[in-house]
Amino acid sequence: MKATRRSVSIRFAGLAAALALPRWAHAADPIKFGSLLDTSGNFDAYGKPMNMATDLAIDEINRSGGLIGRQIKKSAYDTQSNMAMYTKFAQQLARQDKVDVVIGGILSASREAIRPLLNRERILYVYTPLYEGGVCDGNTFLTGTTPAQQAEVLVPYAVKKWGRKAYILAADYNYGQYMAKWFQKFLAESGAADVGLEFFPLDVSDFNSTIAKIQAAKPDFVISALVGGAHLSFYRQWAAAGMKGKIPLASTTLGVGNEHQVLTAAEGDGILVAYNYSPELQTPANQVFLQAWGKMHGGNTKAINELAVLHYQGIKLWAEGVRKAGSLERAKVISAMASGISIDGPSGKVSIDGPTHHVTLDVHVMEIRGQQLKVLQSFAQRPPRETQAVCNLVETPASSTQFEIKL
Repeated sequence: MKATRRSVSIRFAGLAAALALPRWAHAADPIKFGSLLDTSGNFDAYGKPMNMATDLAIDEINRSGGLIGRQIKKSAYDTQSNMAMYTKFAQQLARQDKVDVVIGGILSASREAIRPLLNRERILYVYTPLYEGGVCDGNTFLTGTTPAQQAEVLVPYAVKKWGRKAYILAADYNYGQYMAKWFQKFLAESGAADVGLEFFPLDVSDFNSTIAKIQAAKPDFVISALVGGAHLSFYRQWAAAGMKGKIPLASTTLGVGNEHQVLTAAEGDGILVAYNYSPELQTPANQVFLQAWGKMHGGNTKAINELAVLHYQGIKLWAEGVRKAGSLERAKVISAMASGISIDGPSGKVSIDGPTHHVTLDVHVMEIRGQQLKVLQSFAQRPPRETQAVCNLVETPASSTQFEIKL
């Protein structure tokens, strides 16, 4: 069939109009979702479940009709537990894949490797794990727990339960160094103090000399911010040395990657932790989440951990921001998210605190028992109080720093 001059003109006019539209305006184009996670290497116990959570969240959003009439397409890279890979693949997401958002990073070091780059590239960034606090960045949302939400309830609980002398163990990078200071602050506020403090590189796995030092110091308890597979050796060596029944343990990290399922009950039982989520939470939202996860991942609900749920909730908060904005334009999505949006996630209500780009959420003190996280006491809707003291993005929207909070 021959096209008429009028029909050809209409086609060219339509094509010109389409080309004039910005990239995000093409309804048929997928939303480009950038993911950077360690799904291999020393931190894959964190990254693999977080990747599973990513797939579940995206699948649920797409099945419900997508966002602003568009489906989400994931562009994912395995950063291989290597900080240099974060920079490499963040550049690829920004400059080649041209993603609309990046949601990823596990260690604080990985966040700080890519956060400045994404600021320069003007790509919205969401960081979901628990962390040491203090980031104040108009382009970044941090949807995990902070020290005033987690350690501030765990430390007093441990002091009241066990005594006033603590020995601090922490990973030797920014998370562990900051957390050690927070431990000292919350110990002091509880009328307690540390009688020892040690930092360990992430590849250290021999803790025998440290155990001897702890025995000599005779603390009432040990509090740990150790991180990763190598550091898991401490808990095994502690139990093997016969110390578990003599000096109790608390941690702000053990269990976030399901380490309590790797340890035997004899090695893990009785250790205190404080997190936003436990699979044992008996709420309708958590039951729906567990069923959806099991259906998508072959019934493997044992893979679910704290970091996976925080990641799932962070993605859902971003999606809610896109819905409210009615757009993928970065400034509009930031404004919508900062307006105080909330979701009812597997862990309960999670709301964004607009001036800090952090969240208000529930925290539970829990005890590891029989490779499960048993809730002992719950603290509802705790705000990111310590970050609120130093960050106000309403007044300084261009801020892109991490404050070292005065303790």
